[in-house]
Amino acid sequence: MQDRKLPAPPDLASAVAAFLGVNLLWVFFVIWVLYGIVPVMLLAFFINHMIDRLEQRLG
Repeated sequence: MQDRKLPAPPDLASAVAAFLGVNLLWVFFVIWVLYGIVPVMLLAFFINHMIDRLEQRLG
């Protein structure tokens, strides 16, 4: 068998970010319909806080 170079795998980071963004939108919408805007805002602030903590820890 010949040694063949495999093509580089595609960068899926942008696809994953778009997928998470779309899913987050519908989850926020469902929570908004069921419980109102306050829990959505609290969840958004919590997610933002956790992202900031992760950024500080990694960077």
